[in-house]
Amino acid sequence: MTSKRPKALLATASVAVALAAADTYVVVLALPDMMKGVGLGIDALQKATPIISGFLLGYIAVLPLIGRLADLVDRQRILLWCLALFTAGSAITGVAVDLPVLVAGRVLQGIGGGGLVPATLAIVASLWPVGTRGTAFGVVGAVQEVGSVLGPLFGAAILHAWDWRMIFWINGIGGIVLAVLIRATGGPSTASEHASPAPKWWHALTALAGLATVALLGLALIAPEALTTSIAFGDPFVPYEGHTARLMTPIGLWGLSALAVLIALSARYWWPILRRADLFGALLIATVLGCLVLTFSSANPETEVVGPMGFWLVPLALVAAGIYWWWHRRAAQPLIARAAVVGRVLPALVVSLLVGTVIVAIVVDVPILARITVTDSQTEAAVILVRFLIAVPIGALLGGWLLRRVGPGLVAGGGMALAAIGLFMMSRWTGNVLDSLHATIVLVLVGLGVGLAIAPVNDAALADAGEDVHGVTSSLIVVARMVGMVVGLALLTAIGLHQYYAEISALDAPTAADYKAAGIRQVDTVFLGAAISATVAALVSWFLGRERLVVDADSEVRALSRV
Repeated sequence: MTSKRPKALLATASVAVALAAADTYVVVLALPDMMKGVGLGIDALQKATPIISGFLLGYIAVLPLIGRLADLVDRQRILLWCLALFTAGSAITGVAVDLPVLVAGRVLQGIGGGGLVPATLAIVASLWPVGTRGTAFGVVGAVQEVGSVLGPLFGAAILHAWDWRMIFWINGIGGIVLAVLIRATGGPSTASEHASPAPKWWHALTALAGLATVALLGLALIAPEALTTSIAFGDPFVPYEGHTARLMTPIGLWGLSALAVLIALSARYWWPILRRADLFGALLIATVLGCLVLTFSSANPETEVVGPMGFWLVPLALVAAGIYWWWHRRAAQPLIARAAVVGRVLPALVVSLLVGTVIVAIVVDVPILARITVTDSQTEAAVILVRFLIAVPIGALLGGWLLRRVGPGLVAGGGMALAAIGLFMMSRWTGNVLDSLHATIVLVLVGLGVGLAIAPVNDAALADAGEDVHGVTSSLIVVARMVGMVVGLALLTAIGLHQYYAEISALDAPTAADYKAAGIRQVDTVFLGAAISATVAALVSWFLGRERLVVDADSEVRALSRV
């Protein structure tokens, strides 16, 4: 791709990444209101889990396909399409009054938001030569973590002034503004050589179908009172007998029909590209990742490691993985290109997975420890966690800067070793330690250590992967981290709770102090597991390379020609 202002493009794309990262956590405080908005009581929390797992499913399962598309077409186009999906998902979520519609909106948000990360990383690799990418990767990692910090705060501020729907309308407006800025800073997109040319009347017909889809489905979902109560215009909004959903109305079905026509007409543009991207392989990988997400994210950590569907989802994932392995060896152009996982890419994936496990252990269990020992307020517990969260983006920027001077293995390994030392100290915490300066220092150092590993992982992996597979390689790094978060949380929490219940069951008449002590030891067990994960990550980081990456003269010439 080309850009006359690569730094401006990086800044704009990074803001988009931050917006998507914030949306990952924005429902933490808004979930009860969202449940009420689609007719669920607070006692129906189990039914509301798809609101969260749907976003994760969209975020993770389709990432390899988006990464592959970023290697086949202009990466700026992928950014714009991901923003379009994110914006559409935000709008659908904002108007939803039915749970299936709300979940569909969250899935679209996840697909669009997740795709922004690998596309942005691939753009960095395109516009900066090997040996000079560290700072840019640090910026992307930092803004992603900043978005995670701001997500709950953003949600709290909106809920204080408006209702939960405004969160998603602001997301949608932000997506549109960012798309305009990316188009302005990125310059003209390169036309795809794989798309089938179409006459002007086909373009016009497709645009008309798109407008009809937006208008009809928008009216069906919003259901303006002026129309629904009108004698002349209200009939199309009346649900069919036996249904209450707004889409199960005449205007809703008209909108769905227009959507089907739009898909059929637009296939001329996207089908040749998708077919080249290995749809069969994408379906298999999406099945594997989707099964992992649903298996572990739906589990009740107090009683099980895997969710109730895991007994058939895990075998399905294994079968899909086996078929993909066979297909990968057979296909001429598999989804995960053979040049994508070479050299330092494999250790980078391992480190990324373990970093995800460390992050989720801290993000989940520091507030739990705070609630057990120092405060009953969820807000105050979250404020304690901010000490760690603020340090992570600072560490990411510092890690990118250090890559100018030392090798990625030393930066990532040193960072994860620092995190491991801090986590081993945290695994011995007792009493009201979170009120102390010692706890603040430890949390900050662990955050800095984790942040230090973010840029080196991307830098080392994309230095070894082929230039034409940077998109799919970037997506695999993001997937590894997210899988580490989902699976790591389930495993570490299950181990900690097993110890908790074992201690309580061994007592004849446990007191409140006994429950508190067992709860602290349960959290300490999770921190110990995270410390072991960080130690392994520090050791594996050694294989990322000890020498500073040298500027590749050929890639520098190519990058300068793009700029």
